[in-house]
Amino acid sequence: MPLNAANSAPNDLGRDWLNSAEVRPTKQRLALAELLVGDGRNRHVTAESLFAAASDTGAQVSLATVYNTLRAFCDAGLMNEVTVDGHRSYFDTRVDEHPHYYWEATGELTDAPKSAVAFAKEPEAPEGASVSRVDVVIRVCKDQTS
Repeated sequence: MPLNAANSAPNDLGRDWLNSAEVRPTKQRLALAELLVGDGRNRHVTAESLFAAASDTGAQVSLATVYNTLRAFCDAGLMNEVTVDGHRSYFDTRVDEHPHYYWEATGELTDAPKSAVAFAKEPEAPEGASVSRVDVVIRVCKDQTS
């Protein structure tokens, strides 16, 4: 889903989103929050795609700031990090447990319906540990037409 904002000024949705987790609303965080939730829709972004979208709006943020901000948003419970492979992480603004489709041809991550996956029972954690979250990524490719 493309990221865009009508203007570079953050609206109340971004500010409210940050306030809901008691995240200090710096200028950079507000600009990124606007891109992530400003239209009320959920997003799956990489740090690089969010950096590009921020640059397109004229926001003055470095790639390092984007990475640090995404980490802060995850730590605050505003987002979840979904690792698709050892090389790429996506950041999801939808924080409930749900599976994802990873489109191999395009590298896009999208929500899959919860009904796409059913567990007979939740996996048991090793002794002294507990399951914090279960991430399911279903890799898909478009069918070849003949």
